[in-house]
Amino acid sequence: SSRVVEIQSQMSERAVELLGLPDDRPCLLLDVGCGSGLSGDYISEEGHYWIGMDISPAMLDVAVEREVEGDLLLADVGHGIPFRPGMFDGCISISAVQWLCNADKKSHSPPKRLYRFFSTLYTALARGSRAVLQLYPENSEQLELITAQAMRAGFTGGMVVDYPNSAKAKKFFLCLFVGTSGTLPKGLGTESASEELQQAKFTNERTRFRNVKGKSVKKSRDWILEKKERRRRQGKEVRPDTKYTGRKRRPHF
Repeated sequence: SSRVVEIQSQMSERAVELLGLPDDRPCLLLDVGCGSGLSGDYISEEGHYWIGMDISPAMLDVAVEREVEGDLLLADVGHGIPFRPGMFDGCISISAVQWLCNADKKSHSPPKRLYRFFSTLYTALARGSRAVLQLYPENSEQLELITAQAMRAGFTGGMVVDYPNSAKAKKFFLCLFVGTSGTLPKGLGTESASEELQQAKFTNERTRFRNVKGKSVKKSRDWILEKKERRRRQGKEVRPDTKYTGRKRRPHF
């Protein structure tokens, strides 16, 4: 439903924000449990590149159909992250990592699968980068299990909780640092910094519809031409630009 899509993209936006990526260059991100590529769309819009992993062929089929810009890999992250060392400038994951706590097969040991995931993720990330994993823990034991395996694998950092006092809006982001321990960002809606954050939140909302960082408004002619140009650079088949590109159709039936 559109509500789910909206929440998903808000969480993707927040996860990318918590990565604290450099403004001056495009980064390569890993999206763990990328599903149909909704968080990937946001990453692409921000001018970054991504590779998505998911265990569900059906979800990845939807991503392919939607012509997402990232590369897609069908894989179970409990078996580890199969990329070369230091390849990614960051990793995000929206509502996926808690599934590693479930033993779906007799042979599955959640602590082992979590450790395998975190230790190979640690290797695949560039030094000084971050992983931000939004998750829905079932209980505090799950949170402790997940966090403990991440720390065992060498990460530092911890849990950032947005809107901790709201039953509905409360969100958990496991914010992990590779090789350097940064300061853990503050959760949104936490008392101490609430005024600053309210203001920041407000101005962010406003600029989103203008072109952030001087980028074209989504779905405008410029935006479409830029997207087509990006695709050509990636060696993809793209229709030639014409005077009709990006033009609204009249509603004649």
